[in-house]
Amino acid sequence: MNSVSVKYFASLREAAGREEETLETPSATYGELYTELARRHPFSLPLKLIQVAVNDEFTSLNSPVRAGDRVVFIPPVAGG
Repeated sequence: MNSVSVKYFASLREAAGREEETLETPSATYGELYTELARRHPFSLPLKLIQVAVNDEFTSLNSPVRAGDRVVFIPPVAGG
């Protein structure tokens, strides 16, 4: 299990009811971590619409989770 810090933005923050949390996870990849969190929180966005940044850099949802990572899940955003 890896301990990671997760930060949420926009609709994910609203669904989770918090800006961030630290958790122990058995997830091997960030995609698996998002799926794990979607079971805990009422996330309605499918994984294919989510971007992830780890330790301040965008990365693939298939990248391996490492202990101590700072993970940010970013939903699609629109602006005008």
